[in-house]
Amino acid sequence: MPRLLADLTPLRVSPAYRRLWLGLGVSNLGSQLTVVAVGLQVYAITGSTFAVGVLGMFALVPLVLLGLYGGALVDAFDRRKVALLASAALWVITALILLQAALHLDNVWVLYVLIAIQSAAFAINNPARTAIIPRLVPARLLAPANALQTLSMSIALTVGPLAGAFLVAASGFASAYLIDFVLFTFALWALWRLPALPPLESTADAPRPEVERELHDGAGGAASEADAPVVVPPRRTMVGLGSVLEGLRYLGTRPNVRMTFLLDLAAMILAMPRVVWPAVGVWYLGGGSTTTGWLNAAFAIGSVLASLLSGGFAHVHKQGRAVVLAVWAFSASTLLFGVVLVVTGRDRPDHVLVWALVLAGVALALAGASDGVSAIFRQTILQTATPDDMRGRLQGVFIVVVAGGPRLGDVVVGANASWLGEAWAVVVGSIACAIAVGLLVRWSPRFLAYDARHPEA
Repeated sequence: MPRLLADLTPLRVSPAYRRLWLGLGVSNLGSQLTVVAVGLQVYAITGSTFAVGVLGMFALVPLVLLGLYGGALVDAFDRRKVALLASAALWVITALILLQAALHLDNVWVLYVLIAIQSAAFAINNPARTAIIPRLVPARLLAPANALQTLSMSIALTVGPLAGAFLVAASGFASAYLIDFVLFTFALWALWRLPALPPLESTADAPRPEVERELHDGAGGAASEADAPVVVPPRRTMVGLGSVLEGLRYLGTRPNVRMTFLLDLAAMILAMPRVVWPAVGVWYLGGGSTTTGWLNAAFAIGSVLASLLSGGFAHVHKQGRAVVLAVWAFSASTLLFGVVLVVTGRDRPDHVLVWALVLAGVALALAGASDGVSAIFRQTILQTATPDDMRGRLQGVFIVVVAGGPRLGDVVVGANASWLGEAWAVVVGSIACAIAVGLLVRWSPRFLAYDARHPEA
């Protein structure tokens, strides 16, 4: 059983990583409180679901536009300083969101602007945080470290929305924002305690071995000089469009890293069924919004379980094959969800169809677990096979893909649902995803042979 449970070795060997994991885990929980509370506040002000959807666009557009530039900043400057400054900006914005609630401004445009600025800061902060991890743990522990990151985020995504809705109902919007403001100090503390992480010497093709040396002293204090990465004065870096384009050109020449993005896009655009969940609660399974909440929780619970049972991931060397199998499993799980809907039919039941809800929940839990496994290994491949001076920019691409893919999926699956109905839209999308994965593997068969012991981008 211990071999199945999440590998805690990264937390033991690297005090810096342990502090970062704890700090970000606590702050992520607070962030989810704000995500839910802001949506509820927009709806309370406007009474419009469309207005809540517009809030999502105000969050997405800055994230996509600045994600690539944020990654360029991460590659050009000390990652600790970049993450600290971006996190400080997020902290200030959280304070302003709290202030508007405390003053009862009730102005939806104030919220739109604050969320847009918050998303822009996150576009810099997230690549910095993620690109820091390979500098804190050795390469052999990147998969367990990423599993632990996924675990903390999945817990936040599971507990945060429930806690946020409860706080808003019990004591108003300001209480949720206040808790987020307080919990965010844990992230600032963790980043402040990191060692300096200046840019390393530029490398053309391969990761530098010294980048992967672990930072620890065995006693939880400052990192020892013997274990720290060898810092070489970097070449002059211009942070602008040229730097962003350099990262995209690099990605174009690295088929294995590129495949991790393409496989995720295939899954999220073609087979992610979240856009149909509200309709499923009304027309297929009964229970309305309660059923929708259960379906959302089931997907998140699957991701949590995948992370909890990730103990053997450090021994998986054929990580490209693992990603392909995980995405195929994702499509098979969403196909099962679609079949359940086809069998129940669009009959608008006046009560919850318990047997169908259980089967649908199991299918989505399996989908969430598959997506979690895919995310862990995709992130590990990106971090291991990319030289340190390109990691920030490719993490910028990663956040754009992760944020933009599901949004595009909402459009594609939603459009199919208007033509085919929700059930058949999920079935067709799942089959299309499985076919797309097969075509991608045929186009780039080298990805199946990717070996974490000899990483090649």
